[in-house]
Amino acid sequence: MSDWLHALPVVWMAVVVFGLTYLVAAAIYAAVVSLAARGYARSFKAVSPGMLPPLGIVFGLFVAFTAAQIWNDNERAEAAVNREAGALRTAIVLSAEFAAEPGDRLRRLIRQHIRETVDEEWPMMVHQSATLRFTPHFLPDALQLTLGLTPDSDGQRVAQREITAAIGNALDARLQRIIISRSQVNPVKWACLILQAVCALVAIAMVHSDDRLAAALMMTIFAAGIGASVLLIAAHDRPFVGDIAVGPGPLLEVMPERTSGRAGG
Repeated sequence: MSDWLHALPVVWMAVVVFGLTYLVAAAIYAAVVSLAARGYARSFKAVSPGMLPPLGIVFGLFVAFTAAQIWNDNERAEAAVNREAGALRTAIVLSAEFAAEPGDRLRRLIRQHIRETVDEEWPMMVHQSATLRFTPHFLPDALQLTLGLTPDSDGQRVAQREITAAIGNALDARLQRIIISRSQVNPVKWACLILQAVCALVAIAMVHSDDRLAAALMMTIFAAGIGASVLLIAAHDRPFVGDIAVGPGPLLEVMPERTSGRAGG
């Protein structure tokens, strides 16, 4: 599926998907009716109606198989963003154990990391151009700052250890969301799904070729199911693209007093 379709609002995506689905269904209907009028009606009627349930079942299995992937990708994407936000929030809370200068610097570095993520990384993930070679600038600095601290008490030693673990967790979660951002339903799955849908529409048209109204009604109903299935998959195909995509909201909530204004601009 192309970038422009995924970037459409859900309403317009539905218009495009259902429009193309019904256009294909109408073309199949017109072709079968035309061939039936040219003497192929007897051959079409020889096609067993018993073919329709297996074709519908196979199409349903294709939809379920494809949907399982996108549900998993979206859940992983949301979990990665929430884990990164939670880890950064933990680091911010524990930074209060240290004196003003190192604590403020640590919070400033985390704030800059969030700003960089929202302003630079997120658009790259939307266009699937983010790679693991893109190194964050501020979070490694925050990790080095934490490791270089000299704790004066048991509380600070515990805080230093937990902040280090939290930053490492945030870096790992960042890697996971970048990997997931490149995930999508591959062209082979799309081709198989669409081919199965076309086969089912052709079979419906042939079985009901002697009754044009019945053929039109059955094809309309099945085409609605095809359109709904394709819309459902396309709307969730890329976890970080579209109206219902996973957004950077949890990260912005970590330090809303500093990040929300910047992201809005």
